[in-house]
Amino acid sequence: MAAKIKKGDKVVVLAGRDKGRSGEVLRVIPSARRAVVDGVNMVKRHQRQTKDREAGIINKAASIDLSNLALADPKDGKATRVGFKILDDGRKVRVAKRSGELIDG
Repeated sequence: MAAKIKKGDKVVVLAGRDKGRSGEVLRVIPSARRAVVDGVNMVKRHQRQTKDREAGIINKAASIDLSNLALADPKDGKATRVGFKILDDGRKVRVAKRSGELIDG
């Protein structure tokens, strides 16, 4: 199955405490069906001191389930579903269902 959300995509959160917020996907974990999105699902973590890092409480982005994310439409930034289309040159590309706009390339 082709990936509908990839690293670097702009996404919108559909459910949870960050509903409505958007950000860029930093990492996708396909085996767990989760993704880490910049500035979304922030958690506080206590960190031990090492030689190159100070001890203390840091904020970091935790992973969020893919079912709670939707790709942001390239045209207006609102949530859209993703379709696939094969171009004349044989490439398979992702398409925003909302506007029909090409997502990659």
